[in-house]
Amino acid sequence: MSKADGQTSKIALVLADVDGTLVTADKVLTDRAIAAVKGLEAAGIAFAITSGRPPRGMAMLFKPLMLRTPVAGFNGGIFVKPDMTVMEEHVLPPDVAKRSLDLILRNGMDAWVYRGNEWLVRDPTAPHVAREQWTVKFAPTVVSNLDEPLDRAVKIVGISDDREVIARAAKDAKDSLGAAASAALSQPYYLDITHPDANKGTVAATLSKLLSIPTADIATIGDMPNDVLMFRKAVLASPWVTRALRFRRRLIWSLIPTATKVSQRPLSDSYCIARAQIYQAAIKASLEGTTLAFSTM
Repeated sequence: MSKADGQTSKIALVLADVDGTLVTADKVLTDRAIAAVKGLEAAGIAFAITSGRPPRGMAMLFKPLMLRTPVAGFNGGIFVKPDMTVMEEHVLPPDVAKRSLDLILRNGMDAWVYRGNEWLVRDPTAPHVAREQWTVKFAPTVVSNLDEPLDRAVKIVGISDDREVIARAAKDAKDSLGAAASAALSQPYYLDITHPDANKGTVAATLSKLLSIPTADIATIGDMPNDVLMFRKAVLASPWVTRALRFRRRLIWSLIPTATKVSQRPLSDSYCIARAQIYQAAIKASLEGTTLAFSTM
């Protein structure tokens, strides 16, 4: 597909979500994924990552992926260089942060607050804390009251394994906070509330600005509802199609050749296949001068 001015569009950047997309369900960065990213670099295509994690919680990925691009943590709440120098930061206004925390607690959920590189919790034995600590490779700070750190909150998370509770809280957040905040599920059990400019659609737009790459030249890949906004920043084009692949009730968004058939393999293999396909597709499209993209179809 060509741009409006008739110039051919080529993929210049692949932007990937981390959990469930770049890494497996067991939070492992596979050799296959590393090799695919190296393939992008060899083809002259930049690679960037974004996540609901704090930047510190993605640091273990920087060296094996040889990242040189800005890293978007907290779903775009903060942008850092690979050396952790802060480039941009979007904090919640204190009154919005307080309303968000009250909403989460009112719905019977546990709550975490992220401020800068701090991860604040009330109970280190609460559900998902240990798993999150293992994932991000650093321990939370335990506080008795989450109201005090709200002055510089970048992200507030509501946690519940009850799908009805988290769905109700997500609706409450959107209804009561409106345009004052961005509320989306980063995992089926995490409701992330951030500054309205901290969402993955803004991540794509900000990286476009910082790297001087048109959004039409950015391919994106992710697996959760909060990834949809960055899918919408791209344009769908031949010869590739966007397809949703379901494996064990998890939705993986990936670009695959129209003729490719993917077998029903275990979840971790499925993610590897999806990752490899998007990276290989991006390389091929860039070399051929065609455009890749995602949509919410």
